[in-house]
Amino acid sequence: MKLLFRIAFALAASFPLTAMAEDAKPALGLELNSIETLDGSCRLTFVLQNSLAEDIDALVAETVLFSEAGQVVLLTLFDFGALPVGKPRVRQFQVPSRPCDGLGQVLVNGVDTCEIAGAADERCQSALSLSSRVRIDMAG
Repeated sequence: MKLLFRIAFALAASFPLTAMAEDAKPALGLELNSIETLDGSCRLTFVLQNSLAEDIDALVAETVLFSEAGQVVLLTLFDFGALPVGKPRVRQFQVPSRPCDGLGQVLVNGVDTCEIAGAADERCQSALSLSSRVRIDMAG
């Protein structure tokens, strides 16, 4: 009886880990890692992590910068380039004539271009996972 109890307990204890592993979906991590004002322009530094099953040949995101008051400051395309599976990549973008002070949010309005295996692909949009290490929020 004790052996049956131990086996049942071991199975029950392992179930949540198995269920979590099956529920984990591949992600495309996009983190706003740092901001810096240089010569009156804001430099945004992003860290990207492709956890999809395949390399991303090209990723371009329609991005909107908002002021702390919620006003649109800039609507632009950020070309993140190629993203190999499992290898973090860092990309920087300069916003000319706009210091970082006063920026309140970066909105990824949508994925403009996602190419996997040489063809357009919808997985980038659905796998996008946004985060920020700075005072500016990321949304999407």
